[in-house]
Amino acid sequence: MAASMLCKRTAMLCRTLKGLSCSKTVLSANSQSGFLLQAASYNPRPLKLNLHEPYVPDKDSEKTPEWQKTAKYDRKLFGRYGSASGIDPASLWPSHEQLDKIIAEEREWHPPLEVMLKNIEAREKQETEKRLAKERLLAANMAKMPKMVADWRKEKRETKQKLKEEKARRAKLLAEARERFGYAVDPRSPKFLEMVAEIEKEEKKKKKLMKRRLKEEQVVAPVTPPAASS
Repeated sequence: MAASMLCKRTAMLCRTLKGLSCSKTVLSANSQSGFLLQAASYNPRPLKLNLHEPYVPDKDSEKTPEWQKTAKYDRKLFGRYGSASGIDPASLWPSHEQLDKIIAEEREWHPPLEVMLKNIEAREKQETEKRLAKERLLAANMAKMPKMVADWRKEKRETKQKLKEEKARRAKLLAEARERFGYAVDPRSPKFLEMVAEIEKEEKKKKKLMKRRLKEEQVVAPVTPPAASS
């Protein structure tokens, strides 16, 4: 019996909640339809447009924006309303300084046809001179090319010969150091460096003696008299 009562109460509660949700849906739908009806029936007042008297700002008023006090805005008003704007057309013309500036800009950016042709001719002449100078320089360098290649090859041979001679001299010095000290010497050791310095000193002395001997022989050598003419 208790179970049947519980089932009846649960069913009643479900029906109540279902009725509440349905009423909320109906209310929300009614509110939306009312808003749509109100928006559709809204009739705003039209704006008052003064098409007979144009708006001319008061330049003496502090409330007037600065951009409405410029000559550019005056030209705009005169172009739109004409004499009804109350603007003197003579005041819209540029001053002498402005007119000179406009003429200078016109000449700079839109020169006459004769000036444009002269500028084109001068530019073409300058480009031709640059091209000819470049060609002359290229021809001169090409003429020097064989000598430059020969000098480079000669320098390369001399460098190779010097390296070869230096290598042979180093091997000779190492062999001489091995004979002198009885063992292989490190070329970076102080003993080897001292020996090299001593050998270079002796070679310099020998060269000096050779030069002196040659000089003495040239001085002592008898001068042969010229042959007598018959």
